Amino acid sequence: MDLQAMLAYCGYLIWLLAGTGDFACHRRTDLPRTSGVAESFAHLLQLALLGGAIFVWLAFEVGRDALLMMAACVVVHAVVGYRDTRIAFARRRVVSPIEQHLHSVLDMAPFIAFGWIAWTAWPVHGEPGLTLRTPALPAWTWIAILLPAIVLVVVPAMMEFRSALRVRAQVDPVLGERSREGGH
Repeated sequence: MDLQAMLAYCGYLIWLLAGTGDFACHRRTDLPRTSGVAESFAHLLQLALLGGAIFVWLAFEVGRDALLMMAACVVVHAVVGYRDTRIAFARRRVVSPIEQHLHSVLDMAPFIAFGWIAWTAWPVHGEPGLTLRTPALPAWTWIAILLPAIVLVVVPAMMEFRSALRVRAQVDPVLGERSREGGH
């Protein structure tokens, strides 16, 4: 692995660790009971958007259309991130200074990663459309990219969403209060 790729991978891991820290902040502020399913779903949507961009980068030659797809994912991720923060504030969830700083990393890393990908691919050649990488990236590259993401952010996001769904299921639809063992 050359120095540039090693630095990019270290940046990727730092970004994932910022995501892990963000989910720890969510647990600390009891997100399932404050901003609940709405904010947690926004996190899953953000992960899906960036997962899509990462898949495009892993699977396809970096051409004009691949760059446009990745750019769209990054921009929509930022819009959803803004909405995510609005949900937290509207539902009165405390967003601590450390969580705000983690959000700075989580917000900027996709733009920086996209810039690095575009810079290293420039000038873009090839036919319009998506073309599978030839040769395909080796399996170890896919594993090195996807496994840390699954462990550090996807699993915590799924656990957060499951907790938020459980809390929502405990809400009494008539009274709007959380059900308690043995009554209200």
